[in-house]
Parts: sequence; C-alpha cells; structure tokens
Amino acid sequence: MLGYPTHFGQMECMKLLAQPRFIDKRIGYLGAMMLLDERSEVHLLVTNSLKNDLSGSSQFVSGLALCTIGSICSEEMCRDLATDVERLIRSSNTYINKKAVLCAWRMIRKVPDLMEVFIPCSRNLFNEKNHGVLIAAMMLVTEMCERSPDVLDHFRKFVPNLGRILKHLMSGSSPDHEVAGITDPFLQVKILRLLRVLGKDDAKASEEINDILAQVATNTTTGKNAGHAILYETVLTIMEIPSESGLRILAVNILGRFLLQTDNNIRYVALNTLLRTVAVDYQAVQRHRATVVDCLKDPDVSIKRRAIELSFALINQTNIVSMTTEILIFLETAEKEFKAVCASKMYIAAERYSPSSDWHLDTMITVLRLAGDDVPHEVVSSIIQLISSHSELQHYAVGALFRAAAADRSNAQPLLQVAFWTIGEFGDLLLVPRDEEKSRIDESSVLALFEAVLPCSLSALPTKLYALNALAKLAARFGSTGDRIAALIQVHQSAFHVELQQRSIEFAQLLAQPQKSAYLERMPVITHNSLHESAAAAAAVGEATPDEHTNLLGESAPAAAAAHSGAAMDDLLGLMGGVAPSASAAPVARLGGGLDDLLGGLGLGGETVLSVPVAAAAPIGDGFDLLDGFVVVPPATAACGSIALNTKGIEGLVFVESDWCGDACSLKLVVSNNNPVPVTNFVAQIAVTKVSNGIKGGPQGVLGITGESLRPQSSQPDPIPGAFQLRMHIRATYELNGHTHTIDGECSTFHGLA
Repeated sequence: MLGYPTHFGQMECMKLLAQPRFIDKRIGYLGAMMLLDERSEVHLLVTNSLKNDLSGSSQFVSGLALCTIGSICSEEMCRDLATDVERLIRSSNTYINKKAVLCAWRMIRKVPDLMEVFIPCSRNLFNEKNHGVLIAAMMLVTEMCERSPDVLDHFRKFVPNLGRILKHLMSGSSPDHEVAGITDPFLQVKILRLLRVLGKDDAKASEEINDILAQVATNTTTGKNAGHAILYETVLTIMEIPSESGLRILAVNILGRFLLQTDNNIRYVALNTLLRTVAVDYQAVQRHRATVVDCLKDPDVSIKRRAIELSFALINQTNIVSMTTEILIFLETAEKEFKAVCASKMYIAAERYSPSSDWHLDTMITVLRLAGDDVPHEVVSSIIQLISSHSELQHYAVGALFRAAAADRSNAQPLLQVAFWTIGEFGDLLLVPRDEEKSRIDESSVLALFEAVLPCSLSALPTKLYALNALAKLAARFGSTGDRIAALIQVHQSAFHVELQQRSIEFAQLLAQPQKSAYLERMPVITHNSLHESAAAAAAVGEATPDEHTNLLGESAPAAAAAHSGAAMDDLLGLMGGVAPSASAAPVARLGGGLDDLLGGLGLGGETVLSVPVAAAAPIGDGFDLLDGFVVVPPATAACGSIALNTKGIEGLVFVESDWCGDACSLKLVVSNNNPVPVTNFVAQIAVTKVSNGIKGGPQGVLGITGESLRPQSSQPDPIPGAFQLRMHIRATYELNGHTHTIDGECSTFHGLA
C-alpha cells in the first residue's frame, strides 16, 4: 500500500476470514498478508482464525492459513501455533506437508527456540518421496543446523541418507522433475548445501561426503546452467569441508572449465570462487594462472575487476616478473577505476617479491607513468621511503627518475613528485655518471626540467610544492646555477595559492643566508612503513612535507633524531623533574601546537608538545621567521632568543643583551602579539627562583611591566634592567576582545650560560 494507512481494510479482512466459503477466506487471507504486520492491533485477532483453519477439513484452507503464518507471524503467534504446524508436518497429505515444513522454516527464523519442537518430525522427512517436501525439508534442517551445534551433531548421522537420495537423483530419470537432462537440480543443490553444513569441521562426516562429491563432480554433465549450478555448489562444498587434496584439485579444475565458458555470468562466478579458493589450495589455482590473465582482456568490467584481484593474489616469488608484465600491459589501456587499485597492489607485490631493488624501482616508475594522476598519494610516499632507505639505490634512482620525468612532464604528476623529491635530496649524484651511463647530466639540464614544469598550467599544486622544495635543496648542491634557482623560486612570491607563495618567500630568504648548506642537509632515512600505514608517510613526504620543513631548519640526521626523542627532550629541558640543564646541552626552545605548527600554526596550542633547536625558531634575515612569518625582531638579537611565553597567540622571547660578567648578564624580553586583533592593558610579572641572585633593582626579585599595548601581529621589546641566571618565571595578564586572559611561562635555558 506504499506506506498509506490500512486500518480501513483490516476489519474487513477479519470479517472475510470468519466466512465459511473458500472464496471469502482466500480474499481475507490475501488481504491479511498485505495489510497486517506484527505492529497491527488486529494482528492478535487473526491468531484464533488461523488456529481454527489449521484444524479444518479442507487442505486448501489449511494451506492458506500456513502461507499467512509464514508471511506475517510474530513471536507470540509462532509460539501459539507451533504445535499445530508440527502436527501438519506429520500429515500424509504432501500438499499440506510441504507448506507446513516451509512454515516451520519461517517460524524458526523468527523464534529459534522452537527448533526442539520440529526436530522429531524433521527426522522422518528424509524418507519422503515427494520432491517438493524434500526441498522444504532440506531448507528446514539446514536452518536448524546453522543455528545450533547440538542440532548439527544430531543430523550428521543422516549423511548416508542424503548420499542415497543424491545418487538416486543422478542415476534415475524422472521426466516430471527433469531440467535440461538433469533430474531435479533444485533438490540436488539443496542437498549439497546441507552436506556442506554437516561436513564442516568434522573429519568423519567429511570422509563419507567426499565419495558423494566425487561422484557428483564426475557424473554431472555441463553445457547447461542446471549442470553448472550443481557443479558450482559441489565446488563450494569441497572447499568448505576437510576434503582430500585430489578432490580439491578436481574442484579447481571445474572452475577452470567455467572460465572457458562464453557466458559472462559463469565466468564471473568462477573468478569469484577462485579468489576465495586461493587461501585453501594455492597451487591448484596457480595452474589456471594463464586463463585468469586472459580474463584481463574481457570487455566486461566486473570480470576484469575480479580477474585483477585474482592475478595479484597469484603473484609469488617465481612468477613476479611474468605476472608484472601482464599487469602492466593491462594497466596501459585500463579504465580509470583500475589504475589506483593496480598501483597500490603492484607496490605491495613488488615490495614482497621483487628480485632486486633496481627492478622494484623500474617497475614502480613504469606504474607511475602508466597510471598517471590516478596513483594514490600512499604509493608516492612509499616509493620515496624505498629510495630513502636504500642507499645503494639512490644513485640509480635519481638518474632513472630524472630521465622518466624529462620524457613525460605533464601527464604523470605523481611521477614528477617522486622525481622532484629524489632530485632535491640526491641531485648532486646526477652530476656523477654511473659506470654503465655514457651520457653525463649537467646542472643546466636538471634546471631545464624545473623551468618546464613549474610555469606549466597543467602542473598540479603538490607537484609545484615538491619542485620548490627540490630547488631549495639544489641551491646547496649545485654550484653554477644559483641565479637560475633563485629566479625560479622568486617568481612564485606573488603566486595565487598561499602555500606556494609562502614557500617561495621563505626559501628566498633562506637561500640568502650564508649558512644555508646547514639548513638544507639531506633528510634522515625515512622509517619503513607499509602501504597500509601510508597516511602517516604521506604526512612526512606529501603535500605539506613537515619533515622537509624541519630539515630545512638545519637539523642534521642525528640532531633530528634527538629533537624528536621524548627522553632527550626531557633531559634537555630539565623542567619536568626540576633538574637544571647541563652545560653541554644544546639550547632548546619549546614550541606549542605540535608538528603542524612548523608550517605556520604556532601559538594555537597551549602546552608544549615538540622541541626544536632555538636556532630553528629564530627569525631569519630581515625579520622573516621561517615558522611564524614576519615578526619585527632585530636580526642582531634574533639568533640568541629563548622562548619564555608561547600561549594563546602571545609569544615572549628572552635575549642575551650583554656579555656575561661572572654569574650575571643583562637580558631583554620581547613580547609579540600574533593575534589578528590588538592586545590592551598588558601586565607582565617576572620572577626568579630562590636559587638565583635575584633581579637587580627589582623589589623582592619581581619586576612588573604594566600599561603596555601590543598592536596585532607586532612585537614590543622590554629591557630588563638587571641580571640573573638559571630559571625565570613569567606571568602576564592582558585584555583581548574585551576579555581578560592570564598566561604563564618559564625560561630555564639561556645562550651564553657557562
């Protein structure tokens, strides 16, 4: 009724059910099956009419009642009428018998507890001659066995009975039940399904079933769908139970013959079943590898999808080269939806079975070229990790990727991204030809690739970001192309995209520093990650490249490892346990906001989660901070600052203003407002610990700074007229957007502390 209310007809159905005539009852039961459900108030009133009609003299009326129970039965109705249905199952009338068994099947699915009511009468059903009753009986017994292990053990002793029925169907001829020359394929399929349930995880029952299955597999004729259905169910049963190896090979051969059929439905079923069978008998499926590979050429998308999954499942150490060749041929003309899947699975297979690192890299370069922009970011990061972790591969990789990128500059963006990362890290190796390479690559040729890709409108944004990072690194590795590199970087300072513009400005400032080589050292080896963990790897080498930024700040590999070690951070800071830092410890600044803050989000977090060297946090050049953007801090003092405050957009840096004299020196506090709105009524209180000498000129070791206003995105230097050592505490209050805020900070590490 399309969801419309049906109360107007429910009572009319009840009136018709009470009529003695069959035609009235038939219409009434038909209406009840369509208009009533378990939530209907009239539903309970139907139970009495059903009970009366189940005991009626007319088999057709009883049949209507059984159909209605199976259609709309509720839990209460099932419990009330279970004994009546069980009585009809024992009936000698096959018409009633079949409908009662099917009704019992529906009732068990609704109320599994009723199984014990129907188990005794179900045992006698195996001796039935009527095929309709037998089919219904197979469904009922299968349902009960799947729901209860005890019932399963009870019916396992009937395996010989099922075998006799199946053999009789194969050997006998019954024109009334014959379909395409096969006697009742529907009943045979139901028996095979029940045998699969009875033989699972039971060696004794499976031993009896194996003989039956062998006869079915060898005696069933193919060529018609009826025969294919029986053979398919036979294969599923063989693979599900503890069967003999020879029988499993026979089952796989049946599926192999299915692959040779012209019917796409049969071929799809065969591929789908082989994919499930690989885990059971890998070697048997391997024998049909050539047929599976041929399915990659099928025009049907569903068949190709299953064939490519099965092809990757069949790859091993011995056939990796030949299977890869076939898959690359398929990838060259594959639809877009297959390219991402093939790229991911190809990397996993090559990582596991590749004969050598060079072959692995060459294969993935081909995949990058053929799959184009459909290669997932996870594959890009995994290839980068492969190159980073294999030092013997780096010289070959940078040359191979440079040539591949030069040959295809627009269609395969992931290929360009991998190439740019590799050239940026190992570009100096390009200038040293390998023994087998006859032609030498010069710096000008390398820069020509960047000059062709960066201005191109077809180049994706991530590709341009990779290229800028690579150019910054090449500036420290190449000697004669510095002006061309600087020009390529500076041209993007007015780029439309903020990330591209920011990197261009930062790198331009960075390259102007005399110590740029220290900032642009090679990255430490990227730790191994599987393709399933590639989200983390993508964060390390992908579009945002936070590790790249960290390395650009000047960390060498050992320094980077120390800076990211939790234990090392605690020891360097000396704050958690109240231990003063050692004299040999490197100055460390505390940065809030986590790793993401390295890309410009400082001050958003509150607490400290990452430590980097102080020199990394210092502004570079003319007041430009690689981390925070433009901060007005004098360059002369920026190189020796320690962070004392970094909370809610307020940052306080302490600088050594004069040389140390004995155990005292003069410091300067620079407070920066990184919020987009001004800060007013700024009050700062600065105190030293009792172990210090105190602040000269301050009352009780405390210095107050009041009444200051900080413009948005600006800093205000406040000289501290005194000298002290070791640990300093700062508390500041201010108003922002009409609300008063209080922040605390601490500084315990100062440059020049002896």
